[in-house]
Amino acid sequence: MTLSFRDMSSMSSRDTFEPRCDDLPTMLQPHIETVLVTGASGYIGGRLVPELVARGYRVRAMVRGPETGDLVSWPEVEVVTADALHRESLDRALVGVTVAYYLIHSMVLGPEEFARADLQSARNFREAAQDAGVERIIYLGGLGEQRRGLSHHLESRQQVAEVLADGSVPCTILRASIIIGSGSASFEIIKGLIDRLPVIPFPTWADNLSQPIGIRDVVKYLVGVMELPSEGDRTFDIGGLEVLTYRQMMIELASVLGKRTRFVRVPIHGTRLVAYAISLLTPVPAPISMCLTGGLKVDTICSRNAIQTLIPFQPISYREALVRALSREEQDRVATRWSDAYPPAHELSIKLHQLRRPPRYRAAYERETERSASALFTAIMRIGGREGWFDANWMWRLRGAFDRMIFGVGAARGRRSASELRIGDVIDFWRVEDLQPERRLLLRSEMRMPGRAWLEFTVEDLGTKRRLGITAHYATRSVNGRAYWRFFEPFHWYIFARLLRQIERRSR
Repeated sequence: MTLSFRDMSSMSSRDTFEPRCDDLPTMLQPHIETVLVTGASGYIGGRLVPELVARGYRVRAMVRGPETGDLVSWPEVEVVTADALHRESLDRALVGVTVAYYLIHSMVLGPEEFARADLQSARNFREAAQDAGVERIIYLGGLGEQRRGLSHHLESRQQVAEVLADGSVPCTILRASIIIGSGSASFEIIKGLIDRLPVIPFPTWADNLSQPIGIRDVVKYLVGVMELPSEGDRTFDIGGLEVLTYRQMMIELASVLGKRTRFVRVPIHGTRLVAYAISLLTPVPAPISMCLTGGLKVDTICSRNAIQTLIPFQPISYREALVRALSREEQDRVATRWSDAYPPAHELSIKLHQLRRPPRYRAAYERETERSASALFTAIMRIGGREGWFDANWMWRLRGAFDRMIFGVGAARGRRSASELRIGDVIDFWRVEDLQPERRLLLRSEMRMPGRAWLEFTVEDLGTKRRLGITAHYATRSVNGRAYWRFFEPFHWYIFARLLRQIERRSR
């Protein structure tokens, strides 16, 4: 059956999560007492956790900080805080664990010191798993043959796989090429380029081969290999139905979207310039786009295909993966997104309430209104993303564009959902730090700046009226930080007073 974007978009909206593993030929393994999912608040882990719960397993989700995102929606899940870089913190996370998923990757890390940190994390986890008596480790890595000009990103993934397998705990390694799904960085890159450019210049390596796979099939393979009998260390390649060039992948998406896009070959051999241009044109910032484009210089196709016999199911086609991703966006039902784990260690960032002393710089604006708290907060919850900031959008976009130019996150990241927010979600160059329905929304800035900044929205009940407030908090100790605040201070009244009026207007 051929699916179109229009067919999928017209489907009725249900809960965001729908079980994907009902057709798996493998069976539930009762002997598995507890399954640990590391990186549980990330793109892959956030989709694997509810699937394992629906499958009937007892799941423990490992996160580095209290920002657990959607995990609070799954009361069956035990959440434990641990950091693989700190060996002692892993002991508690691994107590009683039968199978552990290692989903900690360096996709968002550029400098070499972070790659070394990735290897140290893998060593710590392997040793802790051995001491805890874990029966199996499952790792999702990347395709690409060794000693063939692999990018630093793919090479790091293969080294992590080797470290995890170099121990007494049997390790199952899945290697995937480009993952296509709503919220995936690869999908948002190609969609962003197709949306923005009527003519797309293609570098010389555009005809390298890949075997893209839908996110739903990645999750099914992750669950399926856990339910296979353990036979020591094993490596499987997972991919979709087609082997395509990167140019063919772009052409197919343009066809699905009904775009007339031209592709022109250009004599560019390197990837850094291309990655930087991609970061300016798409929601995905430079550190991630550099990792992904670096991997395009080699073929990434499956060669170890035994998994197709062991877990026989029909993967979806590349076109269907595109259609499903687009329909999820159209229905505002994106479950997880690449930005959930970006920038590195965001969940370990200092929170406003953790500061030793309140921020020295503060700008507060308020407005009384007869609108209900529910209506006001509903309007607040729609700020950013495609809706924009209701007023003076050019100023927000200009600041975001400058941030992206200096390798920051920028404003183009948008939002996971246009109408729903949860702690840890991204709103352009902000991240939700605290959310109290109908009372408070606290955003933490992730822009590059000489200080730390927060933006707080509050709704206070005054009886017959409500007080709607916006407060900007800024903490800095440097001369540059103070100069930064003084420079932007004159713009605050213009931006925030108008934003308050727009929130009231949109709350009707």
